[in-house]
Amino acid sequence: MYRSSNIAARVFERQIRTPAPGASVHYARRFYENLVPSYTLYEVECPDHSFRKFTDDGQYLISFSRNHQELIVYRSRWLSYSCKDEDCDRHDLPSNAKRFESFFTQLYCVSLASCNELICKDFFLYMESNQFGIFATSTAQIHDAPAVGGAVQGIPSIEKITFHLLRLQDGVILDEKVFCNDFINLTHNMGVFLYDDLLAIVSLRYQTIHILQIRDSGNLVDVRAIGEFCREDDELFLNSSSQGLSLCDKNKQQPGNHVENNQGQPTLENPFLSGIKQRLLSFIFRRIWNEQTDDTLRVQSLKKKFYFLFQDYVDLIMWKVQFLDRHHLLIKFGSVDGGVSRNADHHPAFFAVYNMETTEIVSFYQNSADNLYLLFERFCDHFHATSRNSMYMNFISSHSNNIHALEQLRVIKDKASSSSQFVKKMLASLPFSCQSQSPSPYFDLSLFRFDDKLISATDRHRQSTDHPIKFILRRHPYSLKFKIKPGPEGGSMDGRAKKISSFLFHPFLPLALSVQQTMFLQPSVVNIHFRK
Repeated sequence: MYRSSNIAARVFERQIRTPAPGASVHYARRFYENLVPSYTLYEVECPDHSFRKFTDDGQYLISFSRNHQELIVYRSRWLSYSCKDEDCDRHDLPSNAKRFESFFTQLYCVSLASCNELICKDFFLYMESNQFGIFATSTAQIHDAPAVGGAVQGIPSIEKITFHLLRLQDGVILDEKVFCNDFINLTHNMGVFLYDDLLAIVSLRYQTIHILQIRDSGNLVDVRAIGEFCREDDELFLNSSSQGLSLCDKNKQQPGNHVENNQGQPTLENPFLSGIKQRLLSFIFRRIWNEQTDDTLRVQSLKKKFYFLFQDYVDLIMWKVQFLDRHHLLIKFGSVDGGVSRNADHHPAFFAVYNMETTEIVSFYQNSADNLYLLFERFCDHFHATSRNSMYMNFISSHSNNIHALEQLRVIKDKASSSSQFVKKMLASLPFSCQSQSPSPYFDLSLFRFDDKLISATDRHRQSTDHPIKFILRRHPYSLKFKIKPGPEGGSMDGRAKKISSFLFHPFLPLALSVQQTMFLQPSVVNIHFRK
């Protein structure tokens, strides 16, 4: 059915036509085919800050000072200026309008980091229902730290990691959570996941998943710790058992006891595997056991698939975790080397679904499992566990809700030389990093087409290009609607310098920031793209 591309005709059509049931939001989002950024201010004079992102509801722009000590929060506002001529569109903007302050108002500046700490510039989580922000500060890494107190050998240590819960409305710090001599991967929110009011923090060094609850009052409350123990009373039970063994051993050493004393004392080291590892091994054992009904075949299968690989399973550590819902976690296991590597795609990995209430492993997959990939392809949105209060995050394009994204996936699949390598590459993104995608309608693949190698909804720095990034209409007349050029208007003077770009799109306004920076600590080039 033909629809006019004229925005006035679309508004009139909206008044007289009712969209299909359940399609009103998608129908309204088509207005963004007309409401696009049409003007760019190049090399805007702005504070020398590290701009992080817009909050998912568009209320705040988060940035950090260059010395990574202070948090600076802005509120977006639309440009306003006066023009006395009849045709104002042909005139350039006045000079006082070409400023960063014309688009953003600074709300406050808060000092988060102490003298020996730095703000983790790649970490930020937003709780939309309460407008709480979660930030992190940390000291420097110690790469050759000794593995003491049950720590994993080969994992670096950070003397102090502090999570700050802050009310973004006025910048008041409500609560803090401190981890000492630990290691949490904070790059792109990898080691922390927020779901509704629950926060999961993965300690790589001590192999523990800390579950915290964010109260409406602004308190961080410990709910449970999953790792060495799974149930709340596991530690109490094991301690009472060890005390009973110690008392029994003392009785053996009394003179009236006829038992010889050459059996040794109980060691101070914990002889048990961690609770989560016990759950994992028992699940693997039972799954292999149930595959066969004949006892002889069972023994052979266990020898080949379990006992032969037993030490490999024991050596697995938890890399990453995400919520699937309030009760289930998706946990990624792998080797120690892969846990601290920047590129873990080449390391073997496994996925486990863990029920926090029953403390059971529900399912277990290798990262080349076809059945897990089929679930990922058909139900990708279920892996994007977003808060029920977040309206804008429900419209992110994926291959399970968008035919164009599914076509792109199938093209990649057809070009892959090996099916196994393709599955590993696709599943490498699991578990998804929390709040790592922009809900901007300009990344909606049903509305616009763009080169996803240069720009996408995923929050990542990308190799910069001197050519503008084009956004083309997905539907008739398939025309170019707008372009985003991250660098200076006239191009870079030094083409040899390696440049990276980042893009910050407002969740619903036709407004975006493009930031280009070089590897030599030169001032960043900030462009503002908006609808004039």
